[in-house]
Amino acid sequence: MVELWRPARKIWRLGLCNPDMSAKTVTKGGLVSGFTPAFEPKGQIMADVNRGDRPLSPHLTIYRPQLTSITSILTRITGNALLVAALLIVWWFLAAATGPEYFVTADAVLTSWFGDLVMFLSLWAIWYHTLAGIRHLIWDNAMMLELQNAEMLGWLVVGGSIILTIATVIFI
Repeated sequence: MVELWRPARKIWRLGLCNPDMSAKTVTKGGLVSGFTPAFEPKGQIMADVNRGDRPLSPHLTIYRPQLTSITSILTRITGNALLVAALLIVWWFLAAATGPEYFVTADAVLTSWFGDLVMFLSLWAIWYHTLAGIRHLIWDNAMMLELQNAEMLGWLVVGGSIILTIATVIFI
């Protein structure tokens, strides 16, 4: 029997078959043992194949979030939140172009306490997302990748975004 671990994994990734927990080998007849068909009969769930009691890895109960991972997740969140703010601003412009009665509604939403909060948080998200992007550009150049420097950059992004947001509100 010939060991086929790597080719078998490629076959599995392509969705042609599902591995179970046994060795991946080819028999003399050319059949791959240790696999089940990719399309299982009704009633069987593909994800449950020989899963056993293995925990997910890394599981939330054993994984301690680090500053770099939290700031990376926050970068993605702020990027998506900026889309929502952009849609609100576009709605405001479209309402202004549509007519005065429709503009009054859109303007009331954007100038309310909720609109002010959304715009303030959007301002912070712009600064945060910009500084986090600069941090990633630094990392892309293989600089400041040591743990201590990476953590310092994370705190600079968080603190810098807060300071720049407050400065923007005060001076503009």
